[in-house]
Amino acid sequence: MAETLSLPGFVNAHSHAFQRALRGRTEGGDFWAWRDAMLELAGSLSVEQVRSGYVQVYREMVDAGYTAVGEFHYLGLGEAHAAVEAAAEAGIELVLLLAAYGRGGIDRFRQDSVADYLSQLEAVRETGVRVGLAPHSMRACPRDWLEELGRYAAAESLPLHVHADEQPREIEECLAEHGLRPVELLAETGCLGPHTTVVHATHADARELDLLAEVSARVCVCPTTEANLGDGFAPVQELCERGIGICIGSDSNVRIDPLEELRELEGIARRRAGKRNVVSVSSLLCFGSDEGAAALGLERWPDVEVNLEHQSLTGVEDVHGGLVFGCAADVFA
Repeated sequence: MAETLSLPGFVNAHSHAFQRALRGRTEGGDFWAWRDAMLELAGSLSVEQVRSGYVQVYREMVDAGYTAVGEFHYLGLGEAHAAVEAAAEAGIELVLLLAAYGRGGIDRFRQDSVADYLSQLEAVRETGVRVGLAPHSMRACPRDWLEELGRYAAAESLPLHVHADEQPREIEECLAEHGLRPVELLAETGCLGPHTTVVHATHADARELDLLAEVSARVCVCPTTEANLGDGFAPVQELCERGIGICIGSDSNVRIDPLEELRELEGIARRRAGKRNVVSVSSLLCFGSDEGAAALGLERWPDVEVNLEHQSLTGVEDVHGGLVFGCAADVFA
């Protein structure tokens, strides 16, 4: 048997598993054009297609070293149960981040009211599945929804995940409606706290980053998706300087490889700072595991085994550095 090294498993804190079907497609001029294709795909899927497709995606995650996943789910309640079944079959720890969708999108995304949403959330939670609240975005959730969801997450001690500051247009629309930037609105509506994970924060300004730091909120960065969609560069160094916890997600699943996500995180920081070693290897590995688990409210999750005899590690003295900067996901035993 090959010699192995045991590490805490990688935690995929933000996944939309169904979007794996869009990998390799290059049409669409920007994020918003890609979104049209995504909505078309989302509208076409049956419950059984969700279940079978998610089993395949989750198996890919396990093979790539992810042992836990936060599925940010907005395809419907029946499909949520199918995602839970798929995760169990694939052997990955799942936290279902059920999306609250009050407006926009397509019919299957939306709930009739906050009460309807919370009823759906509790229907999943009552089966013993770990859950988190997930107001989809500022454009999908009106202010009164955010206020109620913020209260509920705090009262129930549940994780709250939300897309924010991914695109400049999103920020402009939030300013036009509320006179506030997205993270400012989250703070004002009670959605911001230590249980909160803001997904992307690509275009967050200094004030928004300060707000995140003040309440010990986290940011989930999804570098391969953000690159694929032309979102921009995450403010990695600024997050680290403020002590804001960072975790990673495969998001649209254009790639499923935690090492690539971590490598790109550091690559972004290096290119923006013009220097090397902005984030330490130990910090990057923490971002890939512990921080993701904390974002999902997980205290335990499975380890992963590194194949020390893999050709990518041949002759490497610093195994951890070699793993992050020189290996792909096939290094896991």
